[in-house]
Amino acid sequence: MEKQWNEQYDVVIVGSGAGGLTAALTARLQGLSAIVIEKTALFGGSTSKSGGTIWVPNNLYLEEAGVKDTYEQAKAYLDSTVGDRVPDALKKAYLKKGPEMVKYLHENTEHFRWEYTPGYSDYYPESAGGLASGRAVEAQLFDLRKLGDDIKDLRTSGLPTKGMVLKSSEFHKVNMIMRTWIGKVKAMKVGGRLIRTLISGYKPTTLGEAVVARLYTSLKEAGGEVWLNTPFKDLIYKENRVTGVIAERDGKEINIQARQGVVFASGGFSHSQELREKYLPQPTNTEWTLSAEEQTGDVIAAGVKLGGQLDLMDKMWGTPTSAPPGAPAFMPVAERATPGLIIVNGNGERYINESVPYHEFVDQMYENNNEQSSTIPSWMIFDKRVKNRYLVFGIMPLQQLPKEWFETGYAKKADTAEELAKQIDVPPEKFTETISRFNTFAAKGKDEDFQRGESAYDRYYGDPTLDNPNLAPLDKAPYYAIPIYPGDIGTKGGLVIDEAARVIREDSTPITGLYATGNCTASVMGETYPGPGATIGASMVFGYAAAVDIAESTKKKESPIPKVTMTV
Repeated sequence: MEKQWNEQYDVVIVGSGAGGLTAALTARLQGLSAIVIEKTALFGGSTSKSGGTIWVPNNLYLEEAGVKDTYEQAKAYLDSTVGDRVPDALKKAYLKKGPEMVKYLHENTEHFRWEYTPGYSDYYPESAGGLASGRAVEAQLFDLRKLGDDIKDLRTSGLPTKGMVLKSSEFHKVNMIMRTWIGKVKAMKVGGRLIRTLISGYKPTTLGEAVVARLYTSLKEAGGEVWLNTPFKDLIYKENRVTGVIAERDGKEINIQARQGVVFASGGFSHSQELREKYLPQPTNTEWTLSAEEQTGDVIAAGVKLGGQLDLMDKMWGTPTSAPPGAPAFMPVAERATPGLIIVNGNGERYINESVPYHEFVDQMYENNNEQSSTIPSWMIFDKRVKNRYLVFGIMPLQQLPKEWFETGYAKKADTAEELAKQIDVPPEKFTETISRFNTFAAKGKDEDFQRGESAYDRYYGDPTLDNPNLAPLDKAPYYAIPIYPGDIGTKGGLVIDEAARVIREDSTPITGLYATGNCTASVMGETYPGPGATIGASMVFGYAAAVDIAESTKKKESPIPKVTMTV
């Protein structure tokens, strides 16, 4: 071992979310030694806090579920949503390598197991190539006992589900526990799962935790390593290639050789207020992000130092968020589709179809925010009917909202719309006009202002017992208001990569030995968000692509030079 190297591996991966774990797992399955270094004390990154779906068109789990999809149809969809904002070669690589990745890990591991999420629509199903039936697959339920002692190091989702474990495909049905028989049946199933957990050693998990746990368990069984509390410090660059990384371990700097390549997979810069203010739309605040802590853009800066090209730095995977006192911020996804709930600006007016995909919602929050009409914060308005019928921020129907929310002034409550308007400082007359107009639309079953309920995506989280699943009158006191902000689940700008996940310089040449995936890269999804799991899906696909390219390059280096016979 050379003196300057404290450790040596074929591949060094920075970051332990789905992208990093996929890269490391693929590298091990390809016969390469691999180490994942993680900045924090927990593995899983933002993936652990996510909904745990991946959007990978035309994969084997969709085929098994009878979902009809083709490369051509998926390509048409990316062309109609992403457009030419990213290179065509990158879109093609995603659509080809995605199903390949799913099949490869399914066939070569015991734990890579997913299932189709029925009806979870593409986010723009009416666009060319879109599927109203959806392309989302989620990790199957996983028993955390298989992690052994490492269970203590798994980042948890932090969802306010009181010990209940719900799959993505179950949540929207359980949300209808007061409205449909299938909602009641699903709730009983989830309750039975909770009882089993309480009276036995069973430790089920779903969503992002299940994704991470499955990948991590597969990696450990394949002989891969994950070092926690080991922050990346810098790249080592010698003889025109990246040869390793400088990291900190046990309070000391160490040099880790990467004989074949380094893969960045450590997320974006959501937790850097400085970078947010430099690049993102204003106002912006680290308190609004749902991403894992310590994502401060370290690897992006290291890539730029070597000439790495940047793109999409002003974009994020936006989602409206709200941060109640004493609890982590949450992401109102289903709530925005709830009939009888509206969102208003500082003038007390609706300005958007509340049910649109969360990424688009945040874009419109910024577009509509001005001196005449503030949308930051906006106010989520609902009444007693909503609270009695549906889950609100993880709180079951009929269950009271926490007293602390009202005592601290975070949430507002009033017996009349006029009184609520005064509490949230919006014009009472305009506010009551807005509610009256909305109630007229609810009676008709048609939102004439913003067409809420006309998209299959809107209807997924709506109430199937109504003619328009997303519309119901807002007229049953008391009335409630909760502030929401333009948050994110991660930034989506960063280092530009090619179809093999190699980091590209300003002159379009690759930086030899340096790869990247996930939110530290300029997303293959460009400025939009095609479907549920497009974040995790892309991170895993290009983590896989990086490992495969490294393995193929390694084989070429190791292949003997063929003898050439000269004929005279």
